[in-house]
Amino acid sequence: MSEALLAAQAPEAPASGASGARQFWRRLRTRRAALVAAGVVALLVLVALAAPLLTAIEGQDPTTYHPSLVDSARGGVPIGSFGGVSGDHWLGVEPQTGRDLFARLVYGARVSLGVALAATTVQVVLGVVVGVTAALGNRWVDQLLSRVTDIIVAMPLIIMALALLAVVPAGFPRPVLVSLIIGFVAWGTIGKISRAATLSLKSLDYVAAARLSGWSTWRIARRELLPGLAAPVITYAALMVPANISIEASLSFLGVGVKPPTPSWGQMLTSADIWYQAAPQYLLLPAGALFVTVLALTVLGDGIRTALDPRSASRLRVGTGRKQETKAAGATETAKPATAKETSS
Repeated sequence: MSEALLAAQAPEAPASGASGARQFWRRLRTRRAALVAAGVVALLVLVALAAPLLTAIEGQDPTTYHPSLVDSARGGVPIGSFGGVSGDHWLGVEPQTGRDLFARLVYGARVSLGVALAATTVQVVLGVVVGVTAALGNRWVDQLLSRVTDIIVAMPLIIMALALLAVVPAGFPRPVLVSLIIGFVAWGTIGKISRAATLSLKSLDYVAAARLSGWSTWRIARRELLPGLAAPVITYAALMVPANISIEASLSFLGVGVKPPTPSWGQMLTSADIWYQAAPQYLLLPAGALFVTVLALTVLGDGIRTALDPRSASRLRVGTGRKQETKAAGATETAKPATAKETSS
């Protein structure tokens, strides 16, 4: 009986997945703010990937000093208007050092986005592995992993990251180290989400049928449970990326994150706070880049969340009118009464 049930469901799985993807894109397209945010994120990623090409076109690099472009008599203020903006330096130069600000900004995008994405990947992998293992294990395994997850969730992230970054040798690559520390310290919430979703999926008929058919636990997790975890995991991961960017910027601002001369938006802000009057663009450019990136990723994450789960209303009303917001979610509800009428007739 169970083998027949699995055989009957097997051909429909790909079509169901394709249909689910089409519904997701249809719902996402109704959210203009999410589409604009996706375009901004794509542009930022393109700029980060093309940083060597862009700086080569400008003819500069992020580490070369230009002492002739700063006024040492005034404490290192850039010479010229708008912080030394010229044809050779599109956004001006850095105070005291004269390093090209455009080159440091685009290379800083590589570091900030790269650290955030790498940390999110570590968080997702650890959280899903621990959550699924806890849900599928026996009572002792579940209790042990659940308590470990509770400890991880209760840990103050910034304090733990500060402590770990302080004891690691200086020769270790800082972007990699920051990514690993954020990932290993902040996976607890996604572990809890994965465990709760796995426990819910375990009770479904097709999972029980797979178990009765003699499938191993690993095969059930890989073939039946992980696809069901995609929606909540992707939703939370999309919201974790902007949070990780802010954490990396905070650590660099505190002086324990990415170290000079490697450019990072947070590291640039560390030394920019005393120049907001003499060279305001040195503070406003990395701060503005951080603001736009975090805002775009937050709006995109909210759009992905509501597209994957149309029953949950968007928390951002910009570009998501109530009619558009309820259109996709109400399609399923309006179909149910029609089905009931057809059945009764």
